Amino acid sequence: KESPAFAGLSDAQKRIVENEIRDAQLSGVALEGDKKARFNAIQQELAKLSTTFSNNVLDSTKAFTVRITDKEQVAGLPASALGLASQTAASKGDKDSTPENGPWIFTLDAPSFLPVQQHAKNRELRETMYEKYITRASEKSGAAVSKTGDILGQVKSGAVGKRQGIGMLFKRFTQKLGMGKSKSLDNTPVIDTILALRHERAQLLGMRHHADVSTASKMATFEGAMKLMEDLREKSYDFAVKEMEQLQAFAKGEGFEGELKPWDMTYFAERQREKLYSYQEEDLRPYFSLPRVLDGLFALVTRLFDVEIVAADGKAPVWNKDVRFFQINRNGKPAAYFYLDPYSRPEEKRGGAWMDECASRSRTMAAPGSDVRLPVAHMVCNQSPPVGDKPSLMTFREVETLFHEIGHALQHMLTTQEEGLVAGIRGVEWDAVETPSQFMENWCYDKATVDKMAVHYETGETIPQDLWSKVKAAKNYRAGSMMLRQLQFSVTDLQLHSMELGSDKTVHDVYKKVAETYQVSQPMEYDRFLCGFSHIFAGGYSAGYYSYKWAEVLSADCFAAFEEAGLENEDKVKETGVKFRDTILAMGGGCGPGSVQGVPWP
Repeated sequence: KESPAFAGLSDAQKRIVENEIRDAQLSGVALEGDKKARFNAIQQELAKLSTTFSNNVLDSTKAFTVRITDKEQVAGLPASALGLASQTAASKGDKDSTPENGPWIFTLDAPSFLPVQQHAKNRELRETMYEKYITRASEKSGAAVSKTGDILGQVKSGAVGKRQGIGMLFKRFTQKLGMGKSKSLDNTPVIDTILALRHERAQLLGMRHHADVSTASKMATFEGAMKLMEDLREKSYDFAVKEMEQLQAFAKGEGFEGELKPWDMTYFAERQREKLYSYQEEDLRPYFSLPRVLDGLFALVTRLFDVEIVAADGKAPVWNKDVRFFQINRNGKPAAYFYLDPYSRPEEKRGGAWMDECASRSRTMAAPGSDVRLPVAHMVCNQSPPVGDKPSLMTFREVETLFHEIGHALQHMLTTQEEGLVAGIRGVEWDAVETPSQFMENWCYDKATVDKMAVHYETGETIPQDLWSKVKAAKNYRAGSMMLRQLQFSVTDLQLHSMELGSDKTVHDVYKKVAETYQVSQPMEYDRFLCGFSHIFAGGYSAGYYSYKWAEVLSADCFAAFEEAGLENEDKVKETGVKFRDTILAMGGGCGPGSVQGVPWP
């Protein structure tokens, strides 16, 4: 960077140099001697802990099932949920199971768990599954938590050194992994060790805490992120209070007595939404079959970005028979490829949805005879698989999730950067990288897009206008409560990574303390949500979960550009879409988000 040659580099190349220097510093390149050795040891330990955390969540999710034979006990559940539960039962030995008569097996995997919380009249079933879900990968006995607190207390008091204390935590964690006859799945000691190691690593780098390490490569600072979270809380809290009062009153009107518990809220919120907007989420499933949704989604991508998506199954090996392979053409020539793995497979696949790269666009990595290596992405979802002769019928939330993930994939695939280290999603600030994904979600409510994908899988009829109007009206239903939920996760994440825990405070105490400010109703005493919070303990979102909200502000501004141009003005939509393609999507990490010219960044 200090050489004369730096001035002759392109902007993208300069950014690579600057990013590499920053990342090298954050990776401990300036450390020497014992500090360097300790830093490297921490890195290795954290990699193992992350894998263990993820495996514990997966294993504990798989470990619980509930088998029901009494038809009355599954009252209220929609046909799709019963069909999946019957299919699961059949796969586990109940060969004669039918959706109508069971037996049924429910799991903690999202396509099974969520319908129970939303629709099951059986309150005991809802409560049982909620408790099992919110305590995944944990032990509810106070002994494990208090023992960890004792170790941290010794560190704080000076009775043992910080490194010795972390070693004690790590030893306790490894002992729980299988020195006995059975493996413990408790993630609390895993979390404690991860946080302690991340804090020690930050101090080795001369930084206050891990939150500063995390935000060093983001748009926001720690203080800036906390300020935005508080600003959003102030704007949302009163709405959330009103929403809770309305929900409690509604439940009472439905004959419910007493205070709503978490396993009641989702159920009555779904009933309230149905009453307010006169439709059930299940009413939409027949109109959103995966094949038609893909048709609509691909048509939108063509409409906005002037590219074509075509099936390329068979051109590349796949890891499961349900995985699809697609090719993106630009000006009639291949520009990128992507895999789509749409269905839930709880026995071997973690929950949630994600996109990641298989290969980035790169001039350096081009094959002999080629100018550039084309990007390849994979998109993974966990929606309900086909049942019997029916195609995969999607909830509207699953449709939004698919749109979200292709937003990520498009930034990876439509980049024009040829320097691999800043092509596509590479080099993009983490709190800006969600901008294209959240931007794409807005198009789920665009009439021209919906008309192409909302078609009944049996009759071929388009979605009735009155039903679709209710869907749009329901878009902001309980928006205040949903906002507070995400803010609670974000602030808990930031606080856990900017403080040291003592003997008087556990990670679960911090979670519940944040909830006092950021939630209207408080978590259950046994709540161990953090033990399943893979985003920050097994993913890349540590001290960065706030990024979803940060990027939501940016994506709202981007979609506003289309609204201002006129969503029904096709020429303007295409013109604005090409602008979005040639800036945010094309430039990737080749320039900072704030320096993209002509784009309405705040």
